[in-house]
Amino acid sequence: MKIATFNINGIKARINALLDWLDEAQPDVALLQEIKSVDENFPRELFEERGYNVETHGQKSFNGVAILSKLPLEDVTRGLPGDDSDEQARWIEATVVGKQAIRLCGLYLPNGNPTPGPKYDYKLAWMERLHARAAALMASEEVALMAGDYNIIPQDEDAARPEAWQKDALALPESRAAFRRIVNLGFTEAFRARNPSPGQYSFWDYQAGSWQRDDGIRIDHLLLTPQAADLLLDCQIDKDIRGREKPSDHVPVWVELDL
Repeated sequence: MKIATFNINGIKARINALLDWLDEAQPDVALLQEIKSVDENFPRELFEERGYNVETHGQKSFNGVAILSKLPLEDVTRGLPGDDSDEQARWIEATVVGKQAIRLCGLYLPNGNPTPGPKYDYKLAWMERLHARAAALMASEEVALMAGDYNIIPQDEDAARPEAWQKDALALPESRAAFRRIVNLGFTEAFRARNPSPGQYSFWDYQAGSWQRDDGIRIDHLLLTPQAADLLLDCQIDKDIRGREKPSDHVPVWVELDL
């Protein structure tokens, strides 16, 4: 089973780029972030005619997550537990059954800038809630993954110019420590398990020729429970997508599991 995560930076602006990639890459499941659309305006028919089941958790103009799956989606839930007052659409879960069931969690973690301030406080509070959900997943001993745009540069080697990010919410020591606390519950960071070398990125800013200079960062991650990690076959970044017409500033990252 091929499962991908892709921050598309607006379904309306990137629909052609997204459809072209789906047709080429043929993921069984795609977890999307930043759809920037309310549920009723999401162009689900374009995906359904390609054989995908569609579940969305949308929000007007901002955020929004979705799951596209060639297999039926069961037990769909929306919103990260732990704060009923949180109105930002950043979390969606569903179960997919292949040879066995896997629980899929798609997430769009808050950016947190500028720091210090309320946006950074929200990021850290959201990560505390994420830690609680991650701990519950581990306790369930399910085959499960949490994938998406984490807005975290885990280590300096995950940035072309780490010095440029030292005071950014994506790389502050508190952010990295919160991410490590989650991973250290027992998750496998799928990309690093297969690709240990530095210089591999999933995001290039639109500004200042970042793509042309390969001035990227790696912030899109797939975390696997031990039960999912046992099934890991491969994990790669579809880097060339960034150089196409009207691209997202992110590219897809995908994992292949023996499911």
